[in-house]
Amino acid sequence: MTDTLLVQSTRANVLSKLMSMDAIRPLILVAVILVGWDLAVRLLRIPPYLIPAPTLVIEQVIAQWPMLLRETMPTLYATLGGFALSALVGIPLAMLIASSKTVESYLYPLLVFSQSVPKIAVAPLFVVWFGFGVLPKIISAFLLGVFPVVVSTVLAFKSVDKEMIDLARSMRAGGLRTFIRIRLPHALPGIFSGLKVAITLAVVGAVVGEFVGSNSGIGYVLQVANGNFDLPLMFAALFVLSMMGVILFMALDAIEHFLIPWHASRRPDPNSGT
Repeated sequence: MTDTLLVQSTRANVLSKLMSMDAIRPLILVAVILVGWDLAVRLLRIPPYLIPAPTLVIEQVIAQWPMLLRETMPTLYATLGGFALSALVGIPLAMLIASSKTVESYLYPLLVFSQSVPKIAVAPLFVVWFGFGVLPKIISAFLLGVFPVVVSTVLAFKSVDKEMIDLARSMRAGGLRTFIRIRLPHALPGIFSGLKVAITLAVVGAVVGEFVGSNSGIGYVLQVANGNFDLPLMFAALFVLSMMGVILFMALDAIEHFLIPWHASRRPDPNSGT
């Protein structure tokens, strides 16, 4: 009897630890959503051409995996290209805006205006100007990703403690040393916040570019599936696209953790028990 209670207690402790792990919690939520989805389709008798059951989507992912993996590569190239361009242009531009009120008054309204224009409306122009290659998709991903990078980086540099900058100046630290030792480290959390938003928006931008003019990529697969009313394939492509965004976000989050492990957001929560 004692051994049975001990085994049950051990299992309960293991289950409790698994439930408290940050990596397990999203999987539990996904499992709950899939079960609810499947029950809703079965109980409401929703036809597959409206909402396919999750089992059909999983079967389609497995059956079409080589094709989906092949078509993911062009979308991934466009996403990474647009994201890199967003970082290379957005961060220096934000530093310039943060350092000068005059520059901010000129550029900020133009940036807001550029975000007010629907990208799906201007994407055909990129095809006309740059052809059907990967460049229009990179530009579309860049236009969606650059704005959060600029906004977050401007706010990050403006939020640097002025007293620390004054202290560095009183110690005769030059502008470059002050930037490297104080401004940049304190701005990095805000910069990464903008970059993490940008990497997910870059995925959307790449797909928007593929919708307009492309014969490859996940966006092209979505168009073909939509034209054929192949809902399981469409959901499978959306699943692959979502997973790509999640993996890119997690990779950027790991880089952030490596570069700024000292930040308050990276400290363990004393109330979580971990």
